[in-house]
Amino acid sequence: MNQPATSAAMTPRRILWPSTPIHAPKPSTMIEESLPFTVRLVRDEEDLNKAVQIRHSAYARHMPTVAESLRYPERADTEDGVVVLLAESKLDGTPLGTARIQTNQFRALALEESVEFPDWLRGRTLAHISRLGIVQGNGGRLVKFMLFKGLFKYWEQNDIEWAVVAARVPLDRMYEQLLFQDVFPSRGFIPLPHMNHVPHRVMAFEVGTAFERWTQAKHPLTNFICHTDHPDLDISCIDRDAYSPAYAKAPTMGLHIPT
Repeated sequence: MNQPATSAAMTPRRILWPSTPIHAPKPSTMIEESLPFTVRLVRDEEDLNKAVQIRHSAYARHMPTVAESLRYPERADTEDGVVVLLAESKLDGTPLGTARIQTNQFRALALEESVEFPDWLRGRTLAHISRLGIVQGNGGRLVKFMLFKGLFKYWEQNDIEWAVVAARVPLDRMYEQLLFQDVFPSRGFIPLPHMNHVPHRVMAFEVGTAFERWTQAKHPLTNFICHTDHPDLDISCIDRDAYSPAYAKAPTMGLHIPT
């Protein structure tokens, strides 16, 4: 169903860079760790094509029908309020992982085409995680953790109150372990029209209480996310005009625009 845009009743808010992360540890408590890859925001067409390469490969393993529509960048990739994360090898620039973030800064989330959020998510600043893809192999686990750290830091810096995701089996277990909660506890997995009616578990994560909740739960990623400085993670401001909006550039970028 099409729902009114969550942001319609809100004054459009431009992203402010930088801002102070929520509950950020003091610099003296941080340790620095270097990685064999970088995680950063997609900045141009070449970056986006690398993200799409990983995205298509990941979906081809689990949802081959959906993967056929993901061979090219999507219109959503370059819309206002959307950024794409890319993990890339330092050695040769090979793409290793990707994820997309849509905020409700300019319009309702894509997920709201299929479900109506409960009252406790209405009027909130929201971010939707989608198109997660990670290379297969031994290094995939670390790439996945770094992508989530990139997502979390982006939410912090942009004053996102809740992150939401629609996760299929078995990815829902990963988000549950990160302390996401069910948005619709009594409904379980919901067939989503905007996702070809594939059943997904709709889950949400309160950003502002993350540090306290992870600490209380003695979560194994607490130090990794909150007390470790990763110079290879860069979610700094980019020039949005470099590759956005998509509408005028769709023919040259080969964007996949559903009809």
